[in-house]
Amino acid sequence: MNEILSLAPQNVWKHFYSLTQIPRPSGHLEKIQAFLLEFGKQVGVESFQDEAGNIIYRKPATPGMEDRKSVILQAHMDMVPQKDKHTQHDFEKDPIPVYVDGEWVKAKGTTLGSDNGMGVAAIMAIMEDKTLKHGPLTALITADEETGMYGAFGLKQGTVEGEILLNLDSEEEGELYIGCAGGEDLTATLEYKEEETDPEDVALKVTLKGLRGGHSGIQIGWGHANANKLMARFMNQVIAYDEACLVSWEGGNMRNAIPRECEVVITVPASEVEDVLAFVGECEQVWRDEFATIEDNISFTAERVDLPKMMVPEEIRDNLVDAIYACPNGVERFIPTIPDTVETSSNLAIVEIGNGKAAIKVLTRSSRESMKDYRNTAIESCFSMAGMHVERSGSYSGWEPDVNSPILHAMKESYKAQFGETPEVKVIHAGLECGIIGAVVPGLDMISFGPTLQCPHTPEERCHVPSVKKFYDFLLATLENTPKK
Repeated sequence: MNEILSLAPQNVWKHFYSLTQIPRPSGHLEKIQAFLLEFGKQVGVESFQDEAGNIIYRKPATPGMEDRKSVILQAHMDMVPQKDKHTQHDFEKDPIPVYVDGEWVKAKGTTLGSDNGMGVAAIMAIMEDKTLKHGPLTALITADEETGMYGAFGLKQGTVEGEILLNLDSEEEGELYIGCAGGEDLTATLEYKEEETDPEDVALKVTLKGLRGGHSGIQIGWGHANANKLMARFMNQVIAYDEACLVSWEGGNMRNAIPRECEVVITVPASEVEDVLAFVGECEQVWRDEFATIEDNISFTAERVDLPKMMVPEEIRDNLVDAIYACPNGVERFIPTIPDTVETSSNLAIVEIGNGKAAIKVLTRSSRESMKDYRNTAIESCFSMAGMHVERSGSYSGWEPDVNSPILHAMKESYKAQFGETPEVKVIHAGLECGIIGAVVPGLDMISFGPTLQCPHTPEERCHVPSVKKFYDFLLATLENTPKK
């Protein structure tokens, strides 16, 4: 703890550390909401929670700054709960075990929560500091961004007002984001009547782990392996050549995280066991070769387990495995006018099969509505042909970039004056809440920026310490130099 508290700027890091000590996984925010409300009261700013679970602070302009445009500072309070398989951690009860490793702050075996804890910590530091110069400020700390942007969607007109929105949820210092992709969830479900296993067969639990995973928006174009897709390749072959039957399948646990682990239980005739075990080793080597420069810790193993009584019927098994195998995953295409930025992608995030039920969950992203629909229709067709019921939900539009934004111009000039270099202006493939909030508060001039984070949504998540000071200093300069009304 002492290491964290000695980092600069100390007023940001102390608040970030306090956030790591309070459980805040998406969907379980009661403790963090109460903490943030109490904090607002302690530092003397107007504080309240709206019907959607968002926390709002209001801080008046400092003397002489009343004529500046009003600013909304925005971040989200929840974090993605991901951990290594061997790590014992209850995200609803346990604090995040943080530590300093050189220029990085990391967590031991879990996600760090710097996405978007650093944005919240910066807001807390600004609300607390009475020496800063700024115009009228509103802080909007949204709920459940990671699971569906529910806080932003639930925001009602009149709850917050402002002329400029500074979203603090980007992950590369020195970059200003002026647009983002929209997204949509797709869920395919099926109920089936189980069949009895053959008492002469042998059951094997096959486990794939050690993949890097990652944020399904930011890192979808990095070529990381998808555990569900690799397991489908294995299942396709052992069904065809080793008479394998499927008992259960569990892969992935978050729509917006590329699945790092997958586990299936299969049954095979006793005569095929050695062949399957040998094939497991072959798959591991093939995948290590295929992802040699991308994945460095692929583990694919099999072990004998007690024979379950029931399994997936043959026809259902074949349809499900075929659909998972065929499901579009990864990048569909890049933006034609910005060829280094992904336009459309999908993440085959979660597969749950067993006990008479199957559920497959996908998140599709695109900055072009027509391509988002195209990709989701392709996925829907895939699972519909497997006899599954498919539903789309949680659709949100992207944030259209405005290269003539006044706050963009002001922030570029400010950054160059501070650091002697011009920031990059980009569109991000991840989903940000800007477009949703902009629909509730019309006319907002919006920018997203933040410190440098790596590998969010994975246990490898880390925050670059020097970038936090640059990010915070830039934020303060932006507030001090906010244009006049």
